[in-house]
Amino acid sequence: MGNNEVITGADYKRMIIGAYSEFILEYEKINKLKKNGRFFYCGKPGTDVLRTMGAAVLPLADSVNESIGGLARRVADAAVLGARGNGGVILSQILRGLAKGLVGKYNATSQEFGKAFQYGILYAQKAVPEQKNRPIIVASKIMAKGAYHAVKSGLHITEIIRAAIKAGEESFTEKIDAGEMIMQVFLNGCLKGIIGEFVSPTLPFSNSFGVNRQEKLISPYDDRVRPYCITFMVANPKLSVTLIEKELQEIGNFVVVERRFRNLFIHLHSEHPGKVLERAVGWGHIGEIHINIMAEPHAMAMVQQSFLLPLALMTVAPNEEAGHRLQEAGATVILDGSDPSGPSVEEIVNAAHSDIANKYIILTDTEHIRLVAHQARRILGDRVEVVIADGEDEQIQAVRAFFPEDDIKANVARMKHAILLTSQE
Repeated sequence: MGNNEVITGADYKRMIIGAYSEFILEYEKINKLKKNGRFFYCGKPGTDVLRTMGAAVLPLADSVNESIGGLARRVADAAVLGARGNGGVILSQILRGLAKGLVGKYNATSQEFGKAFQYGILYAQKAVPEQKNRPIIVASKIMAKGAYHAVKSGLHITEIIRAAIKAGEESFTEKIDAGEMIMQVFLNGCLKGIIGEFVSPTLPFSNSFGVNRQEKLISPYDDRVRPYCITFMVANPKLSVTLIEKELQEIGNFVVVERRFRNLFIHLHSEHPGKVLERAVGWGHIGEIHINIMAEPHAMAMVQQSFLLPLALMTVAPNEEAGHRLQEAGATVILDGSDPSGPSVEEIVNAAHSDIANKYIILTDTEHIRLVAHQARRILGDRVEVVIADGEDEQIQAVRAFFPEDDIKANVARMKHAILLTSQE
C-alpha cells in the first residue's frame, strides 16, 4: 500500500522550526526531570538540546525552495557542530541519520521520509554504543518501531509521526525520564511543524542564550581580534619559561613557550607583532621570526608545516581561576567551560584546527560533555584522543601526567592511570 504524498524542503523546514519551538516551550521541564546518574543527566539536558536545535535552525534563515536532501544535510551539519551536552549530541545524530536517509532527494514520498525518520531515530544509538539500555536509546528504538509499522501500512507522514509518538507514550513509565521526554518533545514539535499548528514563542533564542540567528560557523583562522600568528626562537633566554609566558599572555593568546635545548620556541596570536618582538629583545637573542596573517591559507600552511607541536593537551576550565591552575599544571590549550552547557563540538574542532599542534588529547573534568568530545574526535579522526576525569582534582593530576615528548597513546594510558589513583585516595 502506498500514497502519493510528497514531502518538500519547505515541509522539512517547518518540521525543524516546529521542533525548535517545542523545545523552547518544554526545555525547563526536561531540566527538572534529570535524575540518577552522571552520564546523561549532568548539567541541564533541556538547555543542551534547545541550544543544539538553535544551531540546527541557523541554516533555515537563507533557505528558499531548497531540496529536502540538501536542506536536511545543512541542518544536520549545523546540529553536529553546534551540539552541546550529551543530550544535544544524541539529538544531532538523529538529524544526521535523517539527512543520510534523504540524501540526493529533491522531494520525498511519505514512505521515503518515514524510512529516513526511522533511520534517524535509530542512528542515535550509534552515539553511545556502550550505553544500549539508556532510556533515550530504548525510547528511540520503540518509536522507530512504531514508525516502521506505519510506513509499511502506507500511511501519510503525519500518521507516521503520530504512530512513533504513540509507541513511545505506551512504553513510558509513570516517572518519565529526561531522555524519553527529549524524544517526545522532538517528535511532537516535528508533527506540529508539518501540520502548521505550532505557535512561535515570543522568547527569542538569541536573547536567551547569546546566540545570533544570523551568525555563521567561525573559521578557525579568522581571529579578528588578534589576527597575527607570530613564531620565533630565543637563544639563551634570560627569563624563565613561566615569566615569559606571563608577559606574552598580556598581549596575546594561544601562547606556547617550548624549551628546545638551550633555546625557547615561542608561538602566540597578537594584534601587535611589533610589541611582542620589542619585549622579546630583552629576553635574549631572537631569530627565525615568522609573522603571518591567519586569514591567508598559504601563510598558515607554512606555519603548520614548520612550527606545529607534535602533541598538545586541550582541557576545559569552568572559570578563569581553574584555567590558570590547569595551565600551571601543564595544559597547552584551555577551553572556556563557564557556559553551563560546556563547549560545543564546533568550539573544540576550531581549537584543534588552530596552529598549535599536530595531535591533541582532549581532557574534561565532567561526563557532561563526554559525547561532545567524542563527536569532535569523530570529526578530527586519529589526531585526537579523549580522556574523562571526574572533578578538578582528577583533572589536575591527569594534566601533570601529560608529557608532550611522549606519544599520544602513552600519554593517554598514563593520564588514565593518574585519574584512577586519584579516585582511590
